[in-house]
Amino acid sequence: MHQALIMITSPKDTVFYTIEKAIKEYKRFAFKRIQKTFNDITLDQVLLILFLHENPSLSQSEIAKIIFKDNASVTRMIELMVKNKYLKRSIDKNDRRKYKIKLTDKAKHSLNDMNKIILSNRTTAQKGIDSNDIESLTRTLDKITENCK
Repeated sequence: MHQALIMITSPKDTVFYTIEKAIKEYKRFAFKRIQKTFNDITLDQVLLILFLHENPSLSQSEIAKIIFKDNASVTRMIELMVKNKYLKRSIDKNDRRKYKIKLTDKAKHSLNDMNKIILSNRTTAQKGIDSNDIESLTRTLDKITENCK
């Protein structure tokens, strides 16, 4: 007896491929624009700075979850950002196993330019897409995320 061969759709014909392609293209586009102003920082590092600015008490593990990175990657990012003088790291007085991560003056002075670049990137990437389409896409992606949990 032969088993029936189930044909799956080509990966290129799935919504997941399209999502991944859009994300990779946006990241490439955004990185190039950030590099025009900041040649010592990546898009993920800019996002880390913006998240820390919004919530200065974020722990390293919370940062990892927010930016979709593992703890080891975030550790390397933070070390590089300390070296490039965007972050300060000190031992948490309440829990000596943890570090406190703070923005330096260099990072704080860069925030306005970073925000302008990110806003411009998003505006360019979303050109011609109305708010209803964005809301619908967000709902759809949220459903996919929930279905996969």
